[in-house]
Amino acid sequence: MAETKRDYYEVLGVGKDADDAALKKAYRALAKKYHPDANPGNAEAEQKFKEASEAYAVLSDPEKRKQYDQFGHAAFDGGAGGGYGGFGGFGGFDGADMGDIFGDIFGDLFGGGRSSRSSRYNGPMRGANVQTSVRLTFEEAVFGCEKEIEINYKEECPSCHGSGAKAGTSKETCDKCNGKGKIVYTSRTPLGTMQNVTTCPDCGGSGQIIREKCPDCRGTGYITRRKKLKVSIPAGIDDGQSVRSVGAGEPGVNGGERGDLLVQAVVSKHPIFIRRDMDIYSTVPVSFARAALGGPIIIKTVDGQVEYEVKPGTQTDTRVRLKGKGVPSVRNKNIRGDHYVTLVVQVPERMNEEQRQALRHFDELMTGKIDGGDDGKKKKGFFK
Repeated sequence: MAETKRDYYEVLGVGKDADDAALKKAYRALAKKYHPDANPGNAEAEQKFKEASEAYAVLSDPEKRKQYDQFGHAAFDGGAGGGYGGFGGFGGFDGADMGDIFGDIFGDLFGGGRSSRSSRYNGPMRGANVQTSVRLTFEEAVFGCEKEIEINYKEECPSCHGSGAKAGTSKETCDKCNGKGKIVYTSRTPLGTMQNVTTCPDCGGSGQIIREKCPDCRGTGYITRRKKLKVSIPAGIDDGQSVRSVGAGEPGVNGGERGDLLVQAVVSKHPIFIRRDMDIYSTVPVSFARAALGGPIIIKTVDGQVEYEVKPGTQTDTRVRLKGKGVPSVRNKNIRGDHYVTLVVQVPERMNEEQRQALRHFDELMTGKIDGGDDGKKKKGFFK
């Protein structure tokens, strides 16, 4: 029993009124997702790629699309007036159109642009980035500092000078790909013959192989050593942000430049200060008498202690702003945030008899009962 084919419009995920641009966009997305080079060894993905290619081959051709809309799949199996008798290749595709589509696909799959299909093999490739972390105090993150870190660093092997070949020998041209770094496989599909390009498994795309590997680096061309590096931490860096050290990452391939080192900041919590973006927050206790009468208090900031004049009658949880006492901008250390201080009035918990008497007297004064202050409109006592 023949396998039932899915509707071509359903395969591409478009409506029957889709124009050429919609068809092309849908096919490009499916081809990129299911292309064999992006899914090596995945039979299901390969089948979906062929299915999408077949659907696009028909619907992108105005005449074939007309026949399909009238007769369905029967238009191409000899069961209807269309009588195409199969596809016989990529007859439904426009050569320039397919070059554009697959140029985009290969560019997306392997990075860069359309020229990346050739640069993927034999060409220089940039090395990978390396990530590490460094712990900072709150103040170090605010004002910046210089830190020394230790990492595993790959250096050129002194024995083979980076070739990977044993002393007295050299690399040879790969027999499997003839130095091209790629292998072209040909397969037959309902749309005709297709060519799939993959990296040569023997040379890994370099086009060269090493018969006798260097015993010191085992053919890699590099040895790993512990290396100490000094990293400049900018003022204002926040927890989780990274500093980039250019060229301190993994070495490149085929003459490619080294990757970068990314050092992530892990900032310790401060016992007093809390940071929110460029602003700092803290809480300062104020005595009951100082809050009532006003006067100077000392507030600790990241710049040191500063004197602040409390206004008479200050209530608890009053927030004051110390302008420019916050965190510098990581992009411009001359721009700083602010420091917001919450003043918390402290009520005495333990008092001796003399202190209690003084407060009672103060409360009576507030109610207006002494020295003829009772005018028939009693004031609310302080403790009320």
